[in-house]
Amino acid sequence: MNRYPLWLYALVAISLVFGLLYTLPNFYGEVPAVQVSSLKATIKVDERLRTQVEETIKTAGITHDGIYSDPNSVRVRLRDTDTQLKAKDVIEKALNPQPSDPSYVVALNLLSASPRWLTAIGALPMYLGLDLRGGVHFLLQVDLPGAITKRLDATAGDLRTLLRDKNVRHGGISRQGQTVVVRLRDAALRDRARAVIADAQPDLQLVDQGAEGDLRLAASLSPPAIKRIQEFALKQNITTLHNRINELGVAEPIIQQQGADRIVVQLPGVQDTAKAKDILGRTATLEIRMVDDTPGVLEQALQGPPPSGAEVYVERGGRPLLVKKQVVLTGERLTDAQPGFDENHQPAVHLTLDAAGARVFRDITRESVGKRMAILLVEKGKGEVVTAPVIRQEIGGGRVQISGQMTSTEASDVALLLRAGSLAAPMEIVEERTIGPSLGADNIRKGFHSTLWGFLGIAAFMIVYYVLFGTVSVIALASNLLLLVALLSLLQATLTLPGIAAIALTLGMAIDANVLVNERVREELRAGATPQASIHAGYERAFGTILDSNITTLIAGLALLIFGSGPVRGFAVVHCLGILTSMFSSVVISRAMINLIYGTRRKLEHVSIGAAWSPPKQA
Repeated sequence: MNRYPLWLYALVAISLVFGLLYTLPNFYGEVPAVQVSSLKATIKVDERLRTQVEETIKTAGITHDGIYSDPNSVRVRLRDTDTQLKAKDVIEKALNPQPSDPSYVVALNLLSASPRWLTAIGALPMYLGLDLRGGVHFLLQVDLPGAITKRLDATAGDLRTLLRDKNVRHGGISRQGQTVVVRLRDAALRDRARAVIADAQPDLQLVDQGAEGDLRLAASLSPPAIKRIQEFALKQNITTLHNRINELGVAEPIIQQQGADRIVVQLPGVQDTAKAKDILGRTATLEIRMVDDTPGVLEQALQGPPPSGAEVYVERGGRPLLVKKQVVLTGERLTDAQPGFDENHQPAVHLTLDAAGARVFRDITRESVGKRMAILLVEKGKGEVVTAPVIRQEIGGGRVQISGQMTSTEASDVALLLRAGSLAAPMEIVEERTIGPSLGADNIRKGFHSTLWGFLGIAAFMIVYYVLFGTVSVIALASNLLLLVALLSLLQATLTLPGIAAIALTLGMAIDANVLVNERVREELRAGATPQASIHAGYERAFGTILDSNITTLIAGLALLIFGSGPVRGFAVVHCLGILTSMFSSVVISRAMINLIYGTRRKLEHVSIGAAWSPPKQA
């Protein structure tokens, strides 16, 4: 009656071992480290960089406790701060031989002090949020109407070029609010213009306006197109912010959308607000220039000063390139960049230019067939060559294809770089907070103590009131806390003060399930049932009540998770996970221990569950 099958005991044991392993890293603390990340958009963090960093510190005779890499950075774990400072200087000199033009950010950081065997199985500590570690918090407002206006201005130019190429005469094209108005002389021209525009611009909604003598065709963006432009603007701004914040050397920055038009930026460990604001407000521009491929000129420029009107850059792959200073086009004329494939089914990048950019590009490509064109990303007066393709033929229509020796991944990266070189929509800081590291440490101490004392208070009450059953409940409660912290660590969740509050709340909710079970067992004993039958009936009948109460609470938690933002979502994540772990611990783990204690006894006359008191019967 009160026995579990062997596989269920094995499941409980495995879950507890899992909880212990993935909770352990949170108790080891942090050690000094050096983090290396790319400063230039064209330089990737790859295995070659990791090898270079490892060889550099090995040559310098510096002992490390591990080198770890991810797509964004390479991190070297060190034993003390003196070694950390020495390693930083050595790596800085090796990777940035020209301090005036650095290629990498070499920053001081902290890493978990977990043993290597724990790290090897993916057991990492939880990240600490801004309120626990200190740092800077920004709330940025994105001007989405500005992105729509920018698109409409470009659309007006596109329509001028389109109608001119199709020989459709008009009386002027202008943007009026959220529409582009085309003035036409008669109804026949308006019908022709509508057919041409509808065929070339499917994202536009066309409406006839005006009377005879003042006929107009009003074009506005369709709701799906507006939504797509707004989503693109937010995504591009978030990507751009990620690229810029790499320069700060922040280990785990939080950059996420909040609501429909806001972006939250949290930089744990950063205390220099002015530097952070400078990075967030930085601008980058895209430039298209011609390459000087005159024989012998590049070699001459590498040995001495470059010729007048040209500059030497380094192409992807490390090849030098002589680029003319004259700018053919800027990124203001680029409306989109997407990865794809060319006519030979090779990876390529497809660019879309506005009307003015399309005219310039058509003219320059007609005059420069067989020559190379360099696409540069310019930031703070310094340019980088993203790609330098050969012009095969005249390119008109504003749609440009870049192809060459690149993989599908590289094509996606180039498209992302071209899109994310600058912000798609203006942003302004509407909220700014700075939290010191001492305040964060104090928050951790207070949160830990509140959870500890809450647990001890619950444990004391349960053991006194329910004796052995209470002790089992306390062990189940401890396993619940263990599994919750393990899940948060496995998911690499960010723990904040609201998260600590959710952990404390989970303890109270979890013990409530055990109280229900214990009281059900007492009721069965008072009704005259045998101890074995009382245990079985107590768990079976309490399960429905426990399930109902936890489902209703889970619904509330999911609502907070879906509709909340910021600290509310942090609370909701811990709260929902805590409900799931408490269900498992209070029902499965608790009953497994009770079954081990009492399930093997055939003649059980008494269970240690405190005084099963019942009111005296009335005479």
